[in-house]
Amino acid sequence: MRRRGSVLLAVAALVISIIIGGCGEVEVVALPVQKYPEKPITVIVPYNAGGGLDLTARSLEKLAIKHLGQPLTIINKPGGAGAIGWNEVAAAPTDGYTTGATASELLLLSLYESGKYNYITALSPLAQVTAVPMLLAVQADQPWQTLSDMVEYAKKHPGKLKFGNNGSGSFPHILCEMLNHDAGIQIEQVPFSGAGETIPALLGGHIQLAFVSPVPIKEHVKSGKVKILAVTGKQRMDDPLFAQVPTLKELGIDITIDNWHGIAVPKETPVAVKNKLAEGLKAIINDPEFKENMERVGNKVEYLGPQESTDKWIDDSQKLQKTLQESGILEQIKKQKK
Repeated sequence: MRRRGSVLLAVAALVISIIIGGCGEVEVVALPVQKYPEKPITVIVPYNAGGGLDLTARSLEKLAIKHLGQPLTIINKPGGAGAIGWNEVAAAPTDGYTTGATASELLLLSLYESGKYNYITALSPLAQVTAVPMLLAVQADQPWQTLSDMVEYAKKHPGKLKFGNNGSGSFPHILCEMLNHDAGIQIEQVPFSGAGETIPALLGGHIQLAFVSPVPIKEHVKSGKVKILAVTGKQRMDDPLFAQVPTLKELGIDITIDNWHGIAVPKETPVAVKNKLAEGLKAIINDPEFKENMERVGNKVEYLGPQESTDKWIDDSQKLQKTLQESGILEQIKKQKK
């Protein structure tokens, strides 16, 4: 017992000596975190400029100096249904100066197991900023006025309708495949590199349908060039412009998925840096000016913190995987990727 007590005393003395002798080192290590951020923070947006996720990131940018003390620098890296941009975020230095704007499609790429990273494990979400449904948009001069009209036309003219998406395996692509499956129709898929190309193609008549977020399509609906047949959310939208548009669930199509936007960093970013950045993002998102800016462009703010966002990533991933497997889409996409 005496020997054990002596050992414990020796260990305690060693720990105390390390703490006392290492105070200078602890201060040096903590100092950068205390000062963080000391320079602009990059936000990589994996889609073209002008899309819903891009506008969300640029709305955060407007209040960054006020709440983070440094500006946000938005860099668009489109391609690969988001994979090019998110790969760069996952591989970035873990110093907190490279972040990524995230969306639901990030989960799909991980489910396909075709990307360079599993983003669910390679990235850490810091905040969810918005959660909005996707809108099934068509040209206003198309002959159908309702989803039922469109489905009936598609059944009578298989393969004639063309659907624009943001790339093979993208969120809009999967939504269309789900629509094909549930409605018993076949609409041809036409891939683009983002909403910045999809919407002009819709307006020009090169495609007849597209699932799009509310932000980039709103002005075209106001002008009467585009009409919305359905929304993917669990309930109708609050926005007066879209309030009368039924959900797909109401119309007998079992699709209830919102597209969320958020911010994430590489997984190994130090916890202290993550917390500092997460606090600043929360302050921006809860700022009345930010909410006003988002409402002005038709985006609904729905904040979730780091842990809540992580839980949602996991929950949404499980739901998507179940839906994709049951419909056969997951195996189809994996074969296409190979």
